[in-house]
Amino acid sequence: MIDQKRRDDEPDTGQLILDQLGGTSGMIYTAIPVVVFVITNSVASLPITIGVAIAVAIAIAVLRVVRGEPVMTALGGVFGVAAAGAVAGATGSADGYFLIGIWASLAGAVITGASLIARRPVTGLLWNALHGNRYRWRQDRPALCAHDIATLTLTVLFIARFIVQDHLYDADATGWLGVSRIGMGFPLLALALVVVVWAFRRSTRRLAEHDDGQGDATGPAQTAD
Repeated sequence: MIDQKRRDDEPDTGQLILDQLGGTSGMIYTAIPVVVFVITNSVASLPITIGVAIAVAIAIAVLRVVRGEPVMTALGGVFGVAAAGAVAGATGSADGYFLIGIWASLAGAVITGASLIARRPVTGLLWNALHGNRYRWRQDRPALCAHDIATLTLTVLFIARFIVQDHLYDADATGWLGVSRIGMGFPLLALALVVVVWAFRRSTRRLAEHDDGQGDATGPAQTAD
């Protein structure tokens, strides 16, 4: 009964991850300014294109606030579009709109890859943080293996995004950059999250079911993992 109650009290890890990303609707909202930017760029000058994309982002933010979403979550999309537009304006090229995303993918690959090399896969660190850093998850080989797989999946996703989009950027293919930004965005991320959620649930199942009181962190050295 105690184990069942503990499992019932576990956070819905899949929903938590999705919420942090703005939910399904949030991911759709982020794609709209990209589509608008690419279409407008084909018929208007770069300054007008940037202005239209920002205007659309602001309209979407207002809609999200009206629908009851947090103001900062809604404004995050505006800041992202404005930053991308600023880079495009600074470079004088529409392709510059995608530079932040390209380098963010490289940074993601470096971070997740480094966590694997350090034997502290980032998804495991996140899972344990969501559970109050209570478990010695790295001492459980199946749980550690699951997070190795999940983190490796994210690493491969980030590397693929960087390689494809960097190549398109060098080829000055603005339209295809937009297509790849959307196509390699939510659809691939959704597939990767399936693996991440599997690793989360596997860890919860193993560590919560077998927790005999020794899994709780009792000192700084244990909470670090």
